[in-house]
Amino acid sequence: MIQTVGVPLGDSRIARLADLLVNYSVRVRVGDWTLVSGDVSALPLIREVHLAVLQAGGHPHVRLTDERLKQNLLRQATDEQLTWFPPTDLTLFQEADVFISLVGSQNTRALTYVDPVRQALHRVGRREVFETYFRRSDSGELRWVIARFPTMAGAQEAEMSLAEYEEFVYQACKVDRPDPNGDWEDLFRRQQAIADWLKDKKEIRVSGPNCDLRLSVAGRTWINAGGRKNMPDGEIFTSPVEDSAEGWVEFSYPGVQAGRVVEGVKLTFAEGKVIEASAAKGEALLKTQLAIDSGSNVMGEFAIGTNDEVARFSGDALFDEKMGGTIHMALGHGFEEAGGVNKSSLHWGLVTDMRDGGQIFADGELFYESGEFKI
Repeated sequence: MIQTVGVPLGDSRIARLADLLVNYSVRVRVGDWTLVSGDVSALPLIREVHLAVLQAGGHPHVRLTDERLKQNLLRQATDEQLTWFPPTDLTLFQEADVFISLVGSQNTRALTYVDPVRQALHRVGRREVFETYFRRSDSGELRWVIARFPTMAGAQEAEMSLAEYEEFVYQACKVDRPDPNGDWEDLFRRQQAIADWLKDKKEIRVSGPNCDLRLSVAGRTWINAGGRKNMPDGEIFTSPVEDSAEGWVEFSYPGVQAGRVVEGVKLTFAEGKVIEASAAKGEALLKTQLAIDSGSNVMGEFAIGTNDEVARFSGDALFDEKMGGTIHMALGHGFEEAGGVNKSSLHWGLVTDMRDGGQIFADGELFYESGEFKI
């Protein structure tokens, strides 16, 4: 039975989301060391997740973050301070059984005027932590999930009132329904049928007004993202063969990276690497991200969004990448569980719409058109 403690205005959806994360997404077991990390703005959800972990028999370890602290670091630190990380961070990701990241924001543009080069340097300095996290995640040693807590800053970014944004978030997570855990199980089964059909396919071709691209998926695994690692979720994805992407893609929606908006991104790939990159807004940031390291200009992920409850663009990749009728591609780090071998400190997804005549073929067979599966 879900208990509600510290929930403002009696909003039981917060406790329902906590229950979903703990008992469906990561399935906390008795004795699990469970790292619960989140911004102080997400404290109502952090409290409920902490309680749900205790009720499941796990050992919750809460780590609070704050946007002002990160601003101070990125603006005031020396290069040596920027690249240093606490040894305890590495220990956490080496030893914890479960990681629950609860994202909240007091100001979605807090890092807008922070030099992107300094932000990239900070990421590179934490590469050992990222690599440990990805390695243990890919091997299944670390079960994790990321979720968003609705705040006023998030609502403003999405151009909604707080009440509208809360409804948007909780609807996308299905916690406004009588049995959200069961509904996610149903979606997981439907997506698995598609992933199984794609299992032995070798080449993907994407065509339409926004894209003309070929990539190899030979020997790669399609992953069914049905709420186990992101909440909300709803996508089927893989890591393409690293030297295979050929063609171009123009992304319909803006991307947000390092607190800045990049719009009108167009990329051209040859032999798997980005050889041309442009943006109507934020082009300098785009090129900085592509140059972070040797793997940041490679396509690390190709994915199809399936969550029809995400019915509008919000400016938050956690939601936008899941939008039914879209695809997204991530630059940088690939997924070992999918067969990916590209390593990078970057993993940045960008979204394009397919509902205007876009088509996807697998080994020459049309299986997706204008946002709908044909299989």
